[in-house]
Amino acid sequence: MEEERRWEELNTDSLVNIFRRLGLEDLTLSVPFVCQSWYKVSLDPTCWQVLKFRGLDFMPWSNLSKEFSNRYGFNGRFSFSRFLKLCVARSHGEAIQVEFPLLFGASINDIAYISHRCPKLRKATLPNLLSEDEPHLPEIIGRWHELEQLEMQCKPSSFPGLVNNLSPKLNSLKMFGSFKKDDISVLVNKLPKMKCLCLSKSYLQKDELLSILNGCKSLEELVVRDCVGFEVDEEILKRVMHAGIKVFEHEGSKLVYEDGYETDECDPPYVHVL
Repeated sequence: MEEERRWEELNTDSLVNIFRRLGLEDLTLSVPFVCQSWYKVSLDPTCWQVLKFRGLDFMPWSNLSKEFSNRYGFNGRFSFSRFLKLCVARSHGEAIQVEFPLLFGASINDIAYISHRCPKLRKATLPNLLSEDEPHLPEIIGRWHELEQLEMQCKPSSFPGLVNNLSPKLNSLKMFGSFKKDDISVLVNKLPKMKCLCLSKSYLQKDELLSILNGCKSLEELVVRDCVGFEVDEEILKRVMHAGIKVFEHEGSKLVYEDGYETDECDPPYVHVL
C-alpha cells in the first residue's frame, strides 16, 4: 500500500497558504512548535502580512501571557511590546495591515515602532492614546505612504496635522469626535480619493455634513449614525442622491442631545441604499 502522506510533508506554498490564514496566537504559540519544517515555513513573511492584535488578551495573567513567556523563555514580565516586536520581526517589513488592541498595552512607542518597520501598511486600526501622545501622530502616520484605510476610536487634537500627513491614497476613514468647520475643510481638501467615511457618534452640524457631501466627490459610503448636530431632512437627502453616494447610514442622529432620551432598541437601523 502507498505510504500515507504526513502534514509536515506538504509543499511550502501550500503550508504558507494555510498559515497566513491563522491568527497571531496560533502563529506564535502553536504552529512553530509542531515540527522543524512547520517552524521554518511559519517564518515566511507572507504569513505575517496581517497583524491583528485586537481580540487577544495581553493581561499579565492571561493564558497568552503565560504560554508566550513559557514558550520563548521570557523570565521577565510579559508585555504587548514584546509580542509586537516578535510579530513585526517575522513580517520583515511586509505587513500590510495592523489592528492594535483598544485598551491595554499599546502605546505611542508601539505605533512609532510599527511605522518605522512596516512602511507598506495599507490598513491601520489604532488604539486609544493619551492626550499628550496625540501630537506625535501626524509624523508617525505620515510614514505610511501606501495607507488606504485608517480607523481610530477618537478624533485626536492633532487632527488637521494628521490629515495633512495622510497618504493621498487614503480612501477610508473611521473615527468619532467633535468636527468643526476647519476640521471638515482640511478633510475635504486633503483626501480627494475618500470613498468611505464613518463619523458615527460624533458632533457634526448640518453645514459641516453638507460640506462633506459637496466636497468629497468620490464618496460612496457615508456613515453618520447616532450623531448630534443635525437631523436628516429633504435637503440632505437630495445632496446625498446628487453626490451619488450608494450607502448613507444616519439612524439615531439628532439635532440636540436630550438628557434622559431613550430609543427603542428594537427599531431596525435606518439605512438608505441609493
